[in-house]
Amino acid sequence: MSSIKAWAMIFFAFFMFGLIKLSYGQIMAPSPAVAPPPISNDGKMIDQGIAYALMLIALLVTYLIH
Repeated sequence: MSSIKAWAMIFFAFFMFGLIKLSYGQIMAPSPAVAPPPISNDGKMIDQGIAYALMLIALLVTYLIH
């Protein structure tokens, strides 16, 4: 049972590493002819990110308990 938990933690570590690497993506420079509208943050993206993190934690806790 201990080896299953160890593999779950290794999988979780690689999964989180992949998510962190996605945040370092390269954004192409906008064309000088057309300026994009300014990005507004109404808090929806932050709430969604927190919800995804909580769901992932709940999934891992459920997996480790069973």
